[in-house]
Amino acid sequence: MLVKVFGSAVFGVEATTITVEVNTEKGIGYHLVGLPDSAIKESSFRIAAALKNNSYQFPGKKIIVNMAPADLRKEGSAYDLTIAVGILAASSQITSKEIENYIIMGELSLDGTLQPIKGALS
Repeated sequence: MLVKVFGSAVFGVEATTITVEVNTEKGIGYHLVGLPDSAIKESSFRIAAALKNNSYQFPGKKIIVNMAPADLRKEGSAYDLTIAVGILAASSQITSKEIENYIIMGELSLDGTLQPIKGALS
């Protein structure tokens, strides 16, 4: 199942919407594409732990995460929550009906606690 979730990136004084597409399908593996940095590539470990520690399941399927636009470098752990919500919706653990109406950002700790992110006002 394919789900779109939206985040944001700040480049200078401009904010750019980042579309995070999450697709689950038969198979195994976790694939992250769209010019992510190493912190984003490591997000699968934080996300899996956060989901399990909050009574959700990290799907036993092939997960493909595409971050667009592909030509912009995505940096930091601020996309943890964006990707996690996409995984939950793509695996039908939450409804995907309303998530396209929001910008979702946040770093996840291993217990699922949201951590502050750089460049965001709370």
